[in-house]
Amino acid sequence: MDLLTDKTASMSFFPGFRRLDVTVDDVQFAGVIGGNGAPLLLLHGYPQTHIAWRKIAHDLARSWTLIIPDLPGYGASQIRTTKPRWTKQRVARSLTALMQHLGYQKFAVVGHDRGARAGYRLALDYPDLVTAFSSLAVVPVLDAMSAVDHQFAARNFHWFFLSQPAGLPEKLLAAAPDAFIEHSLATMANGLENIEPQALAIYREAFRNPKVRHAICEDYRAAMNEDMDLDRIDRTSGKKLLCPVQVLWPTSDPRNTAKTPIEIWSQWANDVTGMTIHAGHLLPEESPQAVIAALRSFLPIRV
Repeated sequence: MDLLTDKTASMSFFPGFRRLDVTVDDVQFAGVIGGNGAPLLLLHGYPQTHIAWRKIAHDLARSWTLIIPDLPGYGASQIRTTKPRWTKQRVARSLTALMQHLGYQKFAVVGHDRGARAGYRLALDYPDLVTAFSSLAVVPVLDAMSAVDHQFAARNFHWFFLSQPAGLPEKLLAAAPDAFIEHSLATMANGLENIEPQALAIYREAFRNPKVRHAICEDYRAAMNEDMDLDRIDRTSGKKLLCPVQVLWPTSDPRNTAKTPIEIWSQWANDVTGMTIHAGHLLPEESPQAVIAALRSFLPIRV
């Protein structure tokens, strides 16, 4: 299965949608677009692709126009240049360019995992564009790293492995890409049996691509360096998200901080609400109906 086949294969998860194939700001974006209503940008996480939203897209498309890309470098979204590094700030800029290319000047953002990190950077840097932001299973990287202990490090070792200097993790991943992604997904979803075989096959195929693996490593390197530095600058200056913020958090997450996710996000925004979702880390795939209900109660119907 090559990248073109992967783009086609994913369409079976999104009946009634059309393919997204747009080149802007050094990214050839792939994904899907469909639905009716105000624009809603859905951003997936590691180690997935846009099909992470397959279980909630059909319902949300009744009320919103969904733009669901692979993140730059992930899945079938190919990046034209690798330097400077694809920090979340650069990713946010490219996503903004994508939305404006499609004709959307204001839109809501829902992000899971890495997609939420790109999403909050987008909302911070382009406050006039983002009408609402929902973060699934994520707090800002500065807060996440400030609370790291041995339990977090053991469960999330990939943060520290993938962010090692360029070359080493890429070489090691090349030896057994399927084993690594299957371990990651099994840990996040409380077992691979919770991800249907067709979706797992697409996740595997994407991760077998050396360029995708390198982009993922660069994503984590950016998180540990430029992204965290920029978060620190924004925290010090008092910069905040101006839009309403929703936090959805998995019940199974072993948090290692005295502050709740809502309390953490309240340091970054004045209008924060949220709730826990009975699931593991992969909220949209494990508990789609609960996520749909939470998003419907939060997202604006109109721009």
